[in-house]
Amino acid sequence: MTRSRTADVASLKAYIEREIATLRAEVRRRAETAGVAKPSPGRSTGEVGTASPEAGGAPTGQCRCGQGFGSAHTCWDADEQHDPWTCLCATLPAIPVSAALLSPVRDDSGGITDFVIRAGNHIRSAEWLVSPDQQVGQRFFAEARPGAAAGGLLAALKDVLADGLALNGMVVDYTEERYGRLRRVQLVHYASSCGDQVLTTWRPVRSQAELLTIDAQHLASMGWGRWDLLSGSVTWSEGLQRIFRTDPALPWSLLELCDALVTEDVGPFGEFIVSVLAGEEPAWTRIRFLVLGEVRTVDLLGRPVAGTDGRPWALQIVARDLTPQMRSRRRLVEKQVETEQLRQQAAAERHVASALREALLPTYSEGLAELGLDVAAAYLPAEPDAAVGGDWYKCRPLVDGRALIAIGDASGHGLEAVARMAQQRHATAGLAQTGASAGEVTTWLNELVCSDPSSATATMSVGHVGADRVLRWACAGHPAPLLLREGRAYTLPIEHRGPLLGVLPGHRYETAEFQLERGDVLLLYTDGVVERRGQDITEGIAALTGLLAASSGLPPRRIVDRLTEEYERGAHDDDACLLAVQVD
Repeated sequence: MTRSRTADVASLKAYIEREIATLRAEVRRRAETAGVAKPSPGRSTGEVGTASPEAGGAPTGQCRCGQGFGSAHTCWDADEQHDPWTCLCATLPAIPVSAALLSPVRDDSGGITDFVIRAGNHIRSAEWLVSPDQQVGQRFFAEARPGAAAGGLLAALKDVLADGLALNGMVVDYTEERYGRLRRVQLVHYASSCGDQVLTTWRPVRSQAELLTIDAQHLASMGWGRWDLLSGSVTWSEGLQRIFRTDPALPWSLLELCDALVTEDVGPFGEFIVSVLAGEEPAWTRIRFLVLGEVRTVDLLGRPVAGTDGRPWALQIVARDLTPQMRSRRRLVEKQVETEQLRQQAAAERHVASALREALLPTYSEGLAELGLDVAAAYLPAEPDAAVGGDWYKCRPLVDGRALIAIGDASGHGLEAVARMAQQRHATAGLAQTGASAGEVTTWLNELVCSDPSSATATMSVGHVGADRVLRWACAGHPAPLLLREGRAYTLPIEHRGPLLGVLPGHRYETAEFQLERGDVLLLYTDGVVERRGQDITEGIAALTGLLAASSGLPPRRIVDRLTEEYERGAHDDDACLLAVQVD
């Protein structure tokens, strides 16, 4: 059958039904041709057997002598002595689970206190348990299975003798210490009365191999199913029930599987069924099913079970659930797309920020050298690929013969911080051109920041150095400059420092004066240089002061380079700027 003929669910189900009907008709025809005899109604020849205790039966009926099995007796049949108890005990080795014949032990009042193992087979229900035939003559609860009475088994066996009803599938959790180790197993017990004795069998709840198979199915998200095309019976493993979220008592037929197919996968599933029925091994495909509103992706590996005539009479399919992997793969693809979008966005921001950096933080003006100042500056990003943030500096000669020296930090990161930084830097430069003092420039800039609702706070230190080598400066919440003089470094007095920009509208900032000397190096910096996570900022300032003192005798460029190397060796959460000015 071609794919085009199984491209819809109705056609696929019709094809499967025709194949099953054809198979059943062919098998019936062959059976009739071969003259297969049908079993006749009535009792089988083995009337004097022992009914399976697991089925709830007891050794009932009569011996060939006509006497019942209620008590031991001896009879003769064709010159042969016949003991029914001997016959019963002889059948125990044929029982495929642990089996024992038990005789009750009674006290003086006639109550049952235990059972004695009269006969047993060689089957061990667990590798560490002794087989019943090795415990003949022992008391079942006192010696052979100590502790089993606590699970209710003794009372259950008493009831079997008392009312004659069989015990069917009682689970007993049995624990035993053997060779210094505690062992535990769950045993399923069956029992039936045989006159005044009890025939009992027991087996583990599940064999170790079955448990390992179930665990393997769970770990690998696998399961298997078998579809008998002749009888219509379906058998599913626990793993397959877990994949398709089905009731254990209601495994799906092949037709019900078809109803759960995703429309686009009807054709591939049809090809898979055709291949399996044709005996192609192995037939493999990947199919999506709609299970309880969720699309589940399943790998299927199938093979036919063929009879001697070569026709498949059953299908076996192993399934592996790939739904979690496919879900993770979709999330990974979505994350990759999102990551790529963020990467492109970050790259665009870096490009814009890099261009802004070149425009906003140019190299210091060579005109400063004509005023007797040697200047070096550096922008220090907290991350290597960051281009610029809210930190800024400004050094330039003014038309009145003074040199403008300023440094600031607009709060925040990214392009918004860059925009605020650019606004504040250009405003400082423009206001300085008016000939105003450092305090007046800071006061006007504070009003600018306070009047803009979109602006955040900022810090700044701004000053002028004239021909008299006097630094006249103002400070708005910024760290005080450091002075390196004759091998010593210390912080400039900062009693006049005012609040951050954008906090107090109308605040008037003061201008302080400090006399510089030839050879002095003035270091201005932003707080990112001295801030460390988990460390007080005063410790960072002390460390920077020490490094500056150790750089005595070096030109500003070398000083800035050394401080930059030290900055890059540590972990930082914020960008920073350095501005070193030497007075010649």
